[in-house]
Amino acid sequence: MKPKALFNWSSGKDSALALYKILQADQYEISTLLTSINEEFQRISMHGVHVSLLEKQTESLGISLIKMELPKEPSMEEYQQIMSKTMAGIQAQGITHSVFGDIFLEDLRKYREDQLNAIGMKALFPLWKQDTSNLIHEFLELGFKTIVTCVNGTYLDKSFAGRIIDQKFIDDLPENVDPCGENGEFHTFTFDGPIFKNPVNFEIGETVKKTYPKPKTSAEEEDGEYVFWFCDLLSK
Repeated sequence: MKPKALFNWSSGKDSALALYKILQADQYEISTLLTSINEEFQRISMHGVHVSLLEKQTESLGISLIKMELPKEPSMEEYQQIMSKTMAGIQAQGITHSVFGDIFLEDLRKYREDQLNAIGMKALFPLWKQDTSNLIHEFLELGFKTIVTCVNGTYLDKSFAGRIIDQKFIDDLPENVDPCGENGEFHTFTFDGPIFKNPVNFEIGETVKKTYPKPKTSAEEEDGEYVFWFCDLLSK
C-alpha cells in the first residue's frame, strides 16, 4: 500500500502544479487537503478567496478537505495549539506525509520539516529548487488556468489584481518580481486544469485595498504599512 499523505492546499497555482506532480508520480495516496481559513471572514488566509469557492474547487478535484480555522490575528501560541489539534486528527487517519508547494524559501522549508519531524511525519516538496520561469510555463502548457486574487503593493500595482495569468501577464511583471510570486508578490486561485473534473465557475467582483502595519525593528523607526490589493471572486 502507498503511504498516505496530506496536501497543504492554498487554492493557487503552486499548489495545483505540486498536486499534479505528486499525483503523476503515484507514490503516495493523497488522502485529504488542508487549507487555513480566516475564521472571521471565512476566506483563505492571504489569498482572500471565499470558502464557497474553495469548496467548489476541492469538489472538482475530488479530494476531501479539512479547513483549519484561525482567528483574525492569531498569536504564535494560538496557531500552534490549533495546528497541533488539527495534525493529531490527521495522524489518526494513518497519514504519515505532508506535501507543500514551496519552491525555494529555505527558512520556511526548515520550519515545516522541524514541525513535522517533532510529531513523526515527513514533508514532501514536489517543486523544490525548480526554476520558477520554467514552472510557470509548464503550468500554462499543461492547461491550468489561474487568476490573481491578491497583489503586494510593494511589488505590483492594483492593475495586476484580477488578471488571468498568461504570457502577457508574465511579460508585464517587473524584473524584481518572481514569475511564480514565490516571495509573496502575488497570490492566485486556480480554476481549471488537468487535475479538475470541471472548471470552477466564478465572477470577478471589485478590487479592494487593505493595509497592514509594518512591524518596527527599532524604537526610532517611523510607522509604516504594507498595502495589498485583493480582487474579490464571487461564486456563480
